[in-house]
Amino acid sequence: MSRKAAVVALTALAPISWGSTYFVTTEFLPPDRPLFTGLMRALPAGLLLLALTRTLPRGAWWGKSAVLGALNIGAFFPLLFLAAYRLPGGVAAVVGSVGPLFVVGLAALFLGEKPTVRTLLTAVAAAFGVSLVVLKAGAAFDLVGVGAGLLSSLSMSAGVVFTKRWGRPEGVGALALTGWQLTAGGLVILPIAFLVEGAPPALTGTNLAGYAYLALGNTAISYFLWFRGIERLSASSATLLGPLSPITAAVIGWAALGQALGPVQILGMAIAFGATLAGQLAPAKPKARPAALGSFSSTEKNGQEVSMDLEVSAVRR
Repeated sequence: MSRKAAVVALTALAPISWGSTYFVTTEFLPPDRPLFTGLMRALPAGLLLLALTRTLPRGAWWGKSAVLGALNIGAFFPLLFLAAYRLPGGVAAVVGSVGPLFVVGLAALFLGEKPTVRTLLTAVAAAFGVSLVVLKAGAAFDLVGVGAGLLSSLSMSAGVVFTKRWGRPEGVGALALTGWQLTAGGLVILPIAFLVEGAPPALTGTNLAGYAYLALGNTAISYFLWFRGIERLSASSATLLGPLSPITAAVIGWAALGQALGPVQILGMAIAFGATLAGQLAPAKPKARPAALGSFSSTEKNGQEVSMDLEVSAVRR
């Protein structure tokens, strides 16, 4: 296996893990607490990584960490939840699947990654494949919900691009940078969760087990792999791994929850998976950015993650 293939495989574990969120939420967590779930995913994971790495931001990285945490977690989650409540899950997932197109545009502007016809076609094919997997007949549209879905996708996409542009400070590992972002994002969600949903619900042992999985495997480890992958891959290659999330969610729903998986859904999965593979055919190293944009270090979020389907499905309970 080549070095790039190994990086792609490890990075792909993040959206694959995020595809399990719907199953864990429906089977292990209390219903109707999406913001609290987002808080329990981000803040404990961030604080754990801070405790393990014992490294805090310095200088400008206090501000950069706050911006990245807000884009990748703090703004992304609430906007995503608003879209989920205003739209059917499939519609919200399709709206979110335009994330790779946002990344292509932002990467051209901030990273100097010139978009190619292949990249654009691949991003469109990925969105089309996801729509076949999750979109239901007669789905309704809501302008506020669509706007929130687009903004959440834009937030995550900007997080991918600026994570790539800023890299990480010299001598600081990817694990510490992940902890900074998750903590910052969790602190953004904290007051929103309490204002909107009130005090935390009473938790059972099953609930605690579900939150432990989300915080550790689904967030701490997955976001570490995601941010690490963003540093080593082009922004478009990383974000085109996002369709693996709705594919995983659909497979788990079929295998564990008895949900239907017909020919149209299977075709959509094949198209989305094919687009994901095609998205990894870009050169291993992106072209250098113009000097005026500054330099970034070369060293896991998404989605983004981008993975909208898993989050959207989870919060619709």
